[in-house]
Order: sequence, then C-alpha cells, then structure tokens
Amino acid sequence: MKERLRGWLIDIAVLVVAAAEATLSSITEHTTTATVLSVIAVLALLLRNRWPFLVYLATLPAVAVVDVYVAAVVALYSVSARYRNWWLLIGCGLALTVCLFFPIPEPGEDFTASDLVLEIIDSAMTAGGPILLGRFLQTRRELALRLEEVREAREYERQVDAQVILTKERNQLAREMHDVVSHQVSLIAVQAGVVTVSTADPAVREAVEHIRTLSVNTLDELRHMVNLLRASGTPESELSPQPTLTDLHRLIDNSGIETELLGAAPAGIEAPMQRAIYRTIQEALTNVRKHAPGAKATVEFRRDDSDLTVTVTNTAPTRPALALPSARHGLIGLRERAALLDGRFHAGPTADGGYQLRLRLPLN
Repeated sequence: MKERLRGWLIDIAVLVVAAAEATLSSITEHTTTATVLSVIAVLALLLRNRWPFLVYLATLPAVAVVDVYVAAVVALYSVSARYRNWWLLIGCGLALTVCLFFPIPEPGEDFTASDLVLEIIDSAMTAGGPILLGRFLQTRRELALRLEEVREAREYERQVDAQVILTKERNQLAREMHDVVSHQVSLIAVQAGVVTVSTADPAVREAVEHIRTLSVNTLDELRHMVNLLRASGTPESELSPQPTLTDLHRLIDNSGIETELLGAAPAGIEAPMQRAIYRTIQEALTNVRKHAPGAKATVEFRRDDSDLTVTVTNTAPTRPALALPSARHGLIGLRERAALLDGRFHAGPTADGGYQLRLRLPLN
C-alpha cells in the first residue's frame, strides 16, 4: 500500500512539473500548435507506465517545436526502465538530442562553432541522464530480486540440511527401537507362550495368554512406528492406518482392566480428534495397569452444545504397584495433542485415592 501511494505521489509531482513547464512555454510561443503539442506531451505521461515507447514518441514534437522537454525526459526514463535493448535506448537518446536542436538558428543569428559544441554536449547530457538513471534503477531492482532468490535458495538448503540430519536421527532411533525394544518384547511374547503350554493352572494360563497378546500388539505398533521413523516425513509416512474410535472396544477388552464404558462419541468427528481420544484412553488404561493394580476404570463421554468431554477415572488400587520407570512423557504428549486441537487436558488424583484424566475438545 505504501509503495502504491508513493508511486501515485511521484506521478502527480511529475505531471505538475511537466504541466507548469508546458504552460510557460505555450504562453511564450502564443500559437495554437504549441499549445496542442504541449497538452499532448503532458497528457501522454498518464500512460507512460503502460506504453512507455509510444508515449515517448508523442512527446518528441513538443520538444522540437515548443522546446518542452520535461515530458520527453520523463518518458525516456520510462523507456529505459522498461527495455534492456541498448540499440533502442541509444536511438531514443539520439532522437531527443536532435529534437533539442530545434528550432535551428536563422542564418543572420550569431552562432559559433563553440556554441554548436556546447549545444551538442548539453543535448547529449539531457538525453543520456534519464537513460542512465532508468538503467541504474532497473539494475538495482534486478539485483534485489537476485538477492531474494539467493536468500530463498539458502533457506531451502538449510531446510534440506536440517531434514537430512533429522532423517539420520530418525533412522538411528528406528534402529534402536527395533534392536532393543523389539527384541525384549519378542522375548516376553515367547516366554509367555512357553508358560501357557507348560502350566496347568487356568488362571495363570489366562493371565500369561493376555501378556502374550499384549506383547504381539505392542510389536505390531512398534513396527508401524519404525516404518514411520524411517519414512522421514515423506508422503508415505502419513499416520495411516491409525486407530479410531471403532477400535475402542478392542482396546478396552485387551487392557486386562475391568472397565465400564458410558456414553459414546458423536458420529462424524474428524480423524485427528478420534486419535486424540483413543490415545488418551489408551494412556489412561496403561497408567491404571502400571500404577493401580486391581483398580476399576470408567470411560465416560459427555457432550454439550460446543464441546466433547472424555473422562477416564479409576478407583484406588487394591494391590501394591510395582516400581516401574516413568518420565511422565505420556501425559505431556496428551496435553500437546489437546493443545493442537484447541482443547484442554487435565490429569490428577481423585478424593477417593483414584486418578482421573479428562480431555475436553471443541466440536465446532
């Protein structure tokens, strides 16, 4: 907006100066021809940004007949700023130089050779000034564009370098996950299978079978995450297929926790919201299994006019919990998921010794 306003002010100033010079010259000449040529030269400047060469040609008669040259100088500058052909610019400069000689002195007037040389120099400088200025400003604009292209290229190279580094880190993380975590979980699944075959106690067999099922599911999810990490942000690395709310009953059944499901999510909610709800419930049930053995859980969906609230509440544990390592990264991730969806997340203990996770997401 500022650039456009400045351009308008410059055009208005140029028109005012050209009109003032043309008016004074026309008053001096006292001829209709001088007035008409002066008016044409000034009005032609209104189109100098669209057709600079034709406007320049329209201003030359006023230079030759009336000695009005401000409009021609401005038009020549516009030609120089638009075109790069030096032969065209030299021709336009010579045309203005010749027109500046008119009217030619009559034979009786005193006109020496030195006057002729000075007139040539003055005319050439008058014609050459706008050409050099136009080329200078045009070159400066082109250099500014080149510098902008260089900055964009450097920024692109920086992003590429960062992506290469990130790819290496992802591949290293994928290798570690595959070599360490996958190996350990596989051993758990194999040993659980051995216990299932060797034991005669139905309760033990059921518990161990459940452990083996969880291990197999963990390996499947781990393979999927390794593939995502190795894809390194390519189109193939989209989070698909990802769990949705249709998988919620299977998640609850495989959790090994007595869980009550109250209500349901509204139909047609977007996939990112379904993933956030699923991961919240998954993390809540995992925490119950780790930190509240023997506890019961309740998953409740509630909807009001604008929000959907998902609450996972567990009772107090009935058995001592094993000391398992935890960095609380799961809760941090859930809070980040909620923030990305403009939602709110809360986690904290309840009055009866249990724990509650609450996710509130906007539906509109």
